[in-house]
Amino acid sequence: MIAWQHLVSVDQLDQITEQSYQFPVLIFKHSSRCNVSAIAKMRLEDQWSYVEGANKIYYLDILRHRDVSNAVADKFSVYHESPQLLLIRKGDCTYESSHFDIHLNDVKEHL
Repeated sequence: MIAWQHLVSVDQLDQITEQSYQFPVLIFKHSSRCNVSAIAKMRLEDQWSYVEGANKIYYLDILRHRDVSNAVADKFSVYHESPQLLLIRKGDCTYESSHFDIHLNDVKEHL
């Protein structure tokens, strides 16, 4: 089971950046109004136990925290999509996927 860390504040992005120098960090951007996003979230939860090396995964509800979602896109130089999974390493987004392309097996190759 995933121990989601809730991403609710722009201020948390500095903490995530710092953590990413110690270990890989994932951010999952989710829309509670989107069926594709619900499926992607369910797949992540089902596959989570198979990922070694991913210590933290942040959950960002883009409908409730649109300002944070915009800040994530700016800070990590990614185009906003939902659902979207970002891998942050050493302060940079080194991998991103969205919609039905979100698979933890792909993430494992980048850890």
